[in-house]
Amino acid sequence: MALTLSIPEVSPAIDFCVGIPDPAVASRVSTESTSMFMSQRLFVRMLVLQLLLCLTGNVALCREPQIRKWTVDGVAREALVYLPTDAASKPAPLVFGFHGHGGSMSNAAKTFRIHELWPEAIVVYMQGLKTPGQLTDPEGRRSGWQKTSGDQQDRDLKFFDEVLRSLRKEFRVDDARIYSTGHSNGGGFTYLLWAERGDVFAAMAPSGAAAYRLRDRLKPKPVLHIAGTNDPLVRYEWQKQMIDILKSRQQCQAGVPWQGRATLFASPIHAPVVTLLTEQGHKYPTGAAELTVRFFQDHPRRDSAEPTGSAPQSDAVRKSTSEGR
Repeated sequence: MALTLSIPEVSPAIDFCVGIPDPAVASRVSTESTSMFMSQRLFVRMLVLQLLLCLTGNVALCREPQIRKWTVDGVAREALVYLPTDAASKPAPLVFGFHGHGGSMSNAAKTFRIHELWPEAIVVYMQGLKTPGQLTDPEGRRSGWQKTSGDQQDRDLKFFDEVLRSLRKEFRVDDARIYSTGHSNGGGFTYLLWAERGDVFAAMAPSGAAAYRLRDRLKPKPVLHIAGTNDPLVRYEWQKQMIDILKSRQQCQAGVPWQGRATLFASPIHAPVVTLLTEQGHKYPTGAAELTVRFFQDHPRRDSAEPTGSAPQSDAVRKSTSEGR
């Protein structure tokens, strides 16, 4: 059923100038108030749209993000957090999404869209601090994440620890379904979390990144690696080397198509490697978000009571993957 709501067009001169008899005064007041009126009207329209989304059952788009703040080693940190309405009473998956160098938490939310595709999950987009880049921005003028253990006094690992601790305290986090994804520098930080906090996670999904120096510290775990074969920044040969190391260490078999666009390398030790290769350069590719959520939903941690592959898919992912997006 389609629900249509019409908001009548009202003249700002009439609205704001009632009771002002002098036309000149009315004209001046109308001019000064028009911009304010337009802003108010846009705000009302946005509220109405959000209400309609909620009434029609679009939970993913109607839930409001929260900007949450922490203090870590005396430094103010923040993250954009999306919460299911029943997060305090029902066990919920937890997904972390990390922006690339120079990015932001709001940009990560728009790029990864995990909160839209998996509204039953707690989704956290953390904000990085100014950090010297490994391939760009050596002066450290833009936001990013530490690259290795000990870098930047481990400020970002400590930030992650504090966010996870506080969410576990306040909400019912399902410890069998904690995941991380990130692009570029954020993908590198996902690899670092795998190396340093690997026991926390059920599966990982780095994009446009490589972490050769961490290879010996990555315990076998389901991983989706997203790469551009024509990536001019994090070269594909570097990423392929990383993928080959993972396939070897995780005893992977020959690849087979997965979800139409990706390749699945099954593993007898329950640590499959999935690759999504595109020709979209160094960008987070179209359709990667849907595949990432599907991959996470298929891979709760193996020591949980729930068998691998039994996690229910959200409606958004079921629809998008069935359409071949």
